[in-house]
Amino acid sequence: MKEFKVTYFFDEEHYIRRFIHVESQEKAEALIRSERDQYISFTDSRGIYHELHTGKVRVVQISEYFRVDKSKAKKAAME
Repeated sequence: MKEFKVTYFFDEEHYIRRFIHVESQEKAEALIRSERDQYISFTDSRGIYHELHTGKVRVVQISEYFRVDKSKAKKAAME
């Protein structure tokens, strides 16, 4: 599974971001298209619950996300 970052922009300053796990960019795009013009709900990485009507969004961006294990990076920096 790959991790993808999905960002929903309402205007130039306001957005909501979620992370999804699917096999490919094509599957991520298909999922986002299937959710068009309906309510979705998800909990973000901070534990905050969101309900979002995708029809109210101006721009959606999808990109593959490469998560960095910060504990390993910090340990390597200390050595």
